[in-house]
Amino acid sequence: MNVSNIFLSIRDNHKILFQIIMFMITLVIIIYFFPRQAKFKYEFTKGKPWLHETIIAPFDLSILKSKEDVEIEKQIILDQHTPVFNYNSDIFTMIAEQYVDEFEEKWALDKGISKDKEFTFFNIFKQRVINNDSKKYTLVNYGYDLLKDIYAKGIIQLNVDFEYKPELKILLKRESLAEKLFINDFYSINSAANKINLSSNLSDSEYDFLVPILLSLLEHNVSYDKAASNKLLNYEINNINKTQGLIVAGQIIINKGELVNSENYQKLLSLKHQYEGKRWDVSSYYLVILGQFILVGLSLVILFLFLRQYRPYVIKDVRQVAMILFLVLIMVILTSLVINFNVNYLYMVPFCISPIILKAFFDNRVALFTYLISILIIGFIVPNGFEFIFLQLIAGIISILTVLRMYKRVQLFISAGKIILTYLLIYIAFAIIQEGSFSGIDLNMILQFTISGILTLFAYPFIFACEKIFGLVSDVSLLELTDTNSPLLRRLSDEAPGTFQHSLQVANLAEEGILLIGGNPLLVRAGAIYHDIGKLKNPIYFIENQSPNFNPHDDLSLEDSANIIINHVADGIELAQSYNLPDTLIEFIRTHHGDTTVQYFYNQFVNKFPDKEVDINNFTYPGPKPNSKETAVLMMADSSEAAARSLINPTVDEIDEIVEKVINDQINEKQFVNANITFKEITEIKKIFKEKLVNIHHARIQY
Repeated sequence: MNVSNIFLSIRDNHKILFQIIMFMITLVIIIYFFPRQAKFKYEFTKGKPWLHETIIAPFDLSILKSKEDVEIEKQIILDQHTPVFNYNSDIFTMIAEQYVDEFEEKWALDKGISKDKEFTFFNIFKQRVINNDSKKYTLVNYGYDLLKDIYAKGIIQLNVDFEYKPELKILLKRESLAEKLFINDFYSINSAANKINLSSNLSDSEYDFLVPILLSLLEHNVSYDKAASNKLLNYEINNINKTQGLIVAGQIIINKGELVNSENYQKLLSLKHQYEGKRWDVSSYYLVILGQFILVGLSLVILFLFLRQYRPYVIKDVRQVAMILFLVLIMVILTSLVINFNVNYLYMVPFCISPIILKAFFDNRVALFTYLISILIIGFIVPNGFEFIFLQLIAGIISILTVLRMYKRVQLFISAGKIILTYLLIYIAFAIIQEGSFSGIDLNMILQFTISGILTLFAYPFIFACEKIFGLVSDVSLLELTDTNSPLLRRLSDEAPGTFQHSLQVANLAEEGILLIGGNPLLVRAGAIYHDIGKLKNPIYFIENQSPNFNPHDDLSLEDSANIIINHVADGIELAQSYNLPDTLIEFIRTHHGDTTVQYFYNQFVNKFPDKEVDINNFTYPGPKPNSKETAVLMMADSSEAAARSLINPTVDEIDEIVEKVINDQINEKQFVNANITFKEITEIKKIFKEKLVNIHHARIQY
């Protein structure tokens, strides 16, 4: 093959090549976020028999303690935790200075004399320059000694962070020293006040003078150090010994057929932990990457083949493929980040939000299969892969089956509740199997499952974001687009009322048809309502908008009339783009006539000019043909409703005949060859159209 042929091949297959590149990029990103470690090749569950070969310890390894044992030790540390307090010696110095100042001020006030400026804390208790046996100096020394004794012992600050018990021990930091003391070794504010109030060796006048001053000067000088306490507590918790006992190399860990009880489970868990935490050499490192590449690659290939085989219209749309791969990537990356941060929070991740978002844009099969591939890929990196896949798969199926209509908000809340209930039932079932009792149920896990279910309620903003990023349209947006009070539909109702009524009738017919054969009723309804908006450019040229006494086509040539009729498709596309309608709806405008012929004007031309050669292209719609069930049903509904409307006082037989003729002509013209619709489905659609049109036109049976 020469170079030119290669470029021609690339040009002709550029879409499929681009999609393959997207799948490869997805594969590389997933592998990048995968942990670089080997996987323990055995899956095991507590309470079930060991069905693999007998396991012999390949090296010496310590036996890990169970989570329950670690939690018990942690609780013991919490119960016996010694809070840390700081002794502040500077407080007494400030209190003593304040004491002397207040003493002198009150003494001068009571005696009616001026304050003695020499009567200061520094002179009395530091320099000792004032020292006599007068009543004043005796009293001030008595109060000072009392305060000094109280503050030397310490006035402790009680805190709500720990429960007060007389036997509680604390760690007191005094400068560079630390010692353990009972909390009752210190004064509280109340007990210090009691000591002052019970002071002896004071006359009544001395008591009334001194005690109020002393009481006002009581404050904590032993304060709780929360930061140091937490640091000490975390150190003690982090240094809990996680192992108990030793298995020597060559020792049997578990025999084939032996029941995996609590003891064996911890041994196997210890072996798995040692095996997966082992450092690998360069060759082993790249072999691990190769294995991950093969497994993830096969998963993505299966997804690609599924879409290509069963949903070819999805694989042909780059935006839809990009969105599917984007959701797979997001779930894998989010899981990897959580595992790297703390694997204990794994089940808080809202995995079920993925199928709900997919359900808003695709059918159940695409949503379920994509979710299954995502869960299988994630199962390679999470602990207890079987339990994880089983749990998430069942919950994902529940989420898909319970959200029947995304535009009904209550269904999302109901689905979230059912997801939480499913998580809890499966988790409790696993816990009972593993422990043989309800003791293995962890309330923290129940909380995680509840949070995960609640987080699925954020599906709506994610759906909106996906619409904007990938240019797709969800059922929620389709419901908004079918609102007849929107500016474009109000304009259609005002300027082309006949076309508006025709569009509503076509929407009702198409919706009934698609419900019968399986499809998206909201999509076909929205497409039907907008399919004829191109008639807004020249509404009077279309029969449903004309008055009985005036037909503007009388003044035009047959080619010009046909051209106006045909151009309403292109005009509709242009108008839809100006109003920012999604491409999904524009496809209905583009295909609702396929490449059929405007028979009325074509036949008129042939009859009027039998000798003149006619160019049928002048009377043919440009296409393309319908490419989905929804667009095919719209074409049938549009033509059937217009044909039935043209009948005067139609009977049941006439409607039956006209529907058969219209749809059979479309089949003969091969209008549905690109749509995934069968003859059986077309037959069912004919039947429902006949029934609905008979009811609409109140047709009578001929006697």
